Amino acid sequence: MIGLGLGNEKDISINALEAVKKCNKVYLESYTSILQTSVENMEKFYGKDIIIANRELVEKKAEETILKDASEGDTAFLIIGDVFGATTHVDLALRAKKAGIEIKYFNNASIMNAIGVSGLELYKFGKTTSMVFFEDNWKPTTAYDVVEMNKKNGMHTLVLLDIKTAESSKEDILKGNDKPLPPRFMTVNDCLKQFIEIEKEKKKGLFDENTIVVGCARIGCDDFIVKSGTVKELTSFDFGGPLHCVIVPGDLHFMEEEFLNSYN
Repeated sequence: MIGLGLGNEKDISINALEAVKKCNKVYLESYTSILQTSVENMEKFYGKDIIIANRELVEKKAEETILKDASEGDTAFLIIGDVFGATTHVDLALRAKKAGIEIKYFNNASIMNAIGVSGLELYKFGKTTSMVFFEDNWKPTTAYDVVEMNKKNGMHTLVLLDIKTAESSKEDILKGNDKPLPPRFMTVNDCLKQFIEIEKEKKKGLFDENTIVVGCARIGCDDFIVKSGTVKELTSFDFGGPLHCVIVPGDLHFMEEEFLNSYN
């Protein structure tokens, strides 16, 4: 199980790259995140053909694919970010253990530690949460509730933003569409608009157009963006391509403020 980091195919560690080159089969999970590169570039750099592992394959068909291959020879499962950045990867590891398959882990950078590039101290982050795309009859408020809890303790909140891959849009097929919608990646702008929408329902004064927030894009890449400002300012700012995330600051030390302001 190999963490690839957050940037491109070259963010893999040397030890992990050597392990990949020795493997008979190489799988790449394709549904929790994205790298800023193509599968073709990865295959060329790693010297291996890559099998795309979607959610259904990993969660429902691993025994007859990934785990079967791993029981017969060295098999790599490539994960964007760190190895255990998603619960689904913990589940896969447990299933491998139960099958008597030996596992070696190669850790790498994830958004959970790379977010320190914002200048906010990692030990002052509270519970991490996610903002999902609202639907007509489903507008969860979990992200708002987590921010409220962390704020009470003076803690920062990292808000991860929703990814809708083509495979996760299969419900559209059931509604009569011929094919899944193209991938969608939530932006900082989308997230802040949804926070304001939740605020209108909650009326707790946690968010308004003057609330200070931090928008981030492509953390771990050369063209990353970190920008602090009011909700109003960031809602109209173009953060560019994915992946985005949002930080709702808690109590700021003067050095944290100074570092944040150095980006603006």
